[in-house]
Amino acid sequence: MFVRAFSLRDFRSWDALSLDLRPGCTVFVGPNGHGKTNVLEALGYLSTLSSHRVGSDAPLIRTGTGQAFAGATVVNAGRELTVDVELIEGKSNKARINRSPTRRPREILGILQTVLFAPEDLSLVRGDPGDRRRYLDELLTSRIPRMAAVRADYDRVLRQRSALLKTAGGALRRVSRSGSSASEDGASALATLEVWDGHLAAHGAQLLAGRLQLVHDLAPHLAESYRSLAPESRPASIRYRSSLGSSLPPEFTDPSRNPAPDDIAFLEERFLHELSVMRSKEIERGVCLVGPHRDDLELQLGDTPAKGFASHGESWSFALSLRLGAFALLRADGSDPVLMLDDVFAELDRRRRSALARVAVDAEQVLITAAVPEDVPAELEAVRFGVEARDTDRGRISQITDKSKELPHDGGS
Repeated sequence: MFVRAFSLRDFRSWDALSLDLRPGCTVFVGPNGHGKTNVLEALGYLSTLSSHRVGSDAPLIRTGTGQAFAGATVVNAGRELTVDVELIEGKSNKARINRSPTRRPREILGILQTVLFAPEDLSLVRGDPGDRRRYLDELLTSRIPRMAAVRADYDRVLRQRSALLKTAGGALRRVSRSGSSASEDGASALATLEVWDGHLAAHGAQLLAGRLQLVHDLAPHLAESYRSLAPESRPASIRYRSSLGSSLPPEFTDPSRNPAPDDIAFLEERFLHELSVMRSKEIERGVCLVGPHRDDLELQLGDTPAKGFASHGESWSFALSLRLGAFALLRADGSDPVLMLDDVFAELDRRRRSALARVAVDAEQVLITAAVPEDVPAELEAVRFGVEARDTDRGRISQITDKSKELPHDGGS
């Protein structure tokens, strides 16, 4: 898989950009803050419908404009598809495939597969569980695009059920203070909560089963990637931690267990059981305490959790291994994703640079950002695009300043 052509309009610092790309390595070189990362961010958005830097779409629209555009022509096994997204301030986004509008933007998922490694990825090891859940779900929907709809349905039910819990909890607190009977709103919320329990369990079981299958498939690739980056370190491993707790047999979260066809039905039944056990606590607190939205991916080095115990170098190696493991998994599925490396070589020591370069040189297409050419390992022969931003009366605007066929090196790596 590779991106043959790429265009932007009013995306971040780019008022307009149109590039022809090719397989192999392409490097965007320029000072920090001049718009290099915005190019990879836009391609990542076309792949995942989210940014690796911010949680909402608003910052992606160039200041002073009301909408942004990103589009790419993707070649996969000889088949060519063009996909684009229009981000519209205050309105729903629009997407197209070969210039035909889609009913929902998520229908473009799976056309472009990317794996992006960026400095922000250190949060996969040191950050909150939400960072690791997002990593899992983006990889899951990249492999199985229909899981985006499952996740959207789960989030919708979660919001509705959370609102009911707050209503029911508020009514019960008022009853407790006044000694009066439950309000009509509170009684209605309690009556309908069971229905929403069923919806939450049904969608949550599908999402949980998908994540468990993903962790099973990813675990050996993660272990091998880490071993290649840090052969002297303790072995790296991952394990899924579910909020279903004791309702779920321990073997279900063992990454060596091969998931079975009837797992979804079993998980749904266990989900409903745990919801009934936690009902009073959830009403008291007004939040959903059970479900994939409260799960985590545990990262281990030997017998020790990576978070809080791994050194800086080990944390970098683990974060990079999660991305390289994802790349290897998608490749094993049958198609090389586009590998994107955002200003990371400058953060890595010589050995980690070399290990990452070995993967990059073998990928069908690699897109790299770097502040100076010397940050890119010498073994990566690349097309180079210079990037520079200038201040105008329309704000700061990025532009391509030059293109060379081969990235020059001074002999160092």
